[in-house]
Amino acid sequence: TFPVRFQRASENALEIAKRLSTHELVTRVRYPGLPSDPQHLKAKEFMKGFGAIVSFEYAGTAAATDRVCESSKIITNATSLGGVESLWERRRRWPIESQSVPETLIRLSVGCEDVEDLWQDIQKALSAI
Repeated sequence: TFPVRFQRASENALEIAKRLSTHELVTRVRYPGLPSDPQHLKAKEFMKGFGAIVSFEYAGTAAATDRVCESSKIITNATSLGGVESLWERRRRWPIESQSVPETLIRLSVGCEDVEDLWQDIQKALSAI
């Protein structure tokens, strides 16, 4: 089932990345499937799909970003990759994280859920603060 899961997760990730890139509470989105991503052309050369990982920065504090990740109903606040369920986390939660990682960076591993359900959950979490 991996090819089907990967295709669905990649399609969902691209749609979520597009929507996040225009959201007023998001300051930056990184996803190689977006033409605006600095690695888009390179990724396009060797990738069939762009994967399921979307990174974005929330326009708030580190504490507010933690609350965003804790506010979702569908997306689990956890560290993992490649499952059928969507997961996210604030990357710089631990003191050992590199100072080069922005404090408000959220890494989202997009799963196979309905993209509209995911988007509604993300919007509510971003606005819950």
